[in-house]
Amino acid sequence: MHLKSRNIFLFILVIAGWFALIAQFYLIIENRVASLAETVARYFGFFTILTNILVAVCCTFLLFKPGSVAARFFSKATTQTAIAVYITVVGLIYNIILRFLWKPEGLQMIVDELLHTVIPLLFIVQWYLYAPKQGLKWKDIFPWLIYPLLYLIYTLFRGSFSGFYPYPFINANELGYNKVWINCIGLLIFFLFLSSLFVAIAKLTIKRK
Repeated sequence: MHLKSRNIFLFILVIAGWFALIAQFYLIIENRVASLAETVARYFGFFTILTNILVAVCCTFLLFKPGSVAARFFSKATTQTAIAVYITVVGLIYNIILRFLWKPEGLQMIVDELLHTVIPLLFIVQWYLYAPKQGLKWKDIFPWLIYPLLYLIYTLFRGSFSGFYPYPFINANELGYNKVWINCIGLLIFFLFLSSLFVAIAKLTIKRK
């Protein structure tokens, strides 16, 4: 029963995840304002897209290839918790900061809700109910910063050449580098806070069992 209910969550996440990612790719190509190559690069330049790909790949392997090397990696407590932190950041930043900057309609609205609200919530619930939590340590949170740190470095470096920044709070053209660096530090602190919160929840959950 436990495995069956977990697989239902995974199945929904796989379907919703790949649908939203493919639909968003179609939309960004259909409405592109730059060359095809630049548009594709911009698509993969969003933390939202990269993190939802990570969630979709994780759930796909856990559901369809549970005995594979990749599934064993994705089933680790540290891996699943790190992904939960990343997708939580996606949901929180969009719904607190970015949601009010535009009003998508039609398919774009559906895709936005899937990528920024539905999938983050489903994965968090899946993590809380089914993800392993034994062995998580406070020191685990520091390696989890590698992904967002590399993302910020790459985005700022690429933006300095292309002039494109996927998010307004790291737009060096508009804000200047001093403000952007402050925002980046704030983001990394936010990642640390959420990572600590997830580890604390995991430890409390283990104690209750």
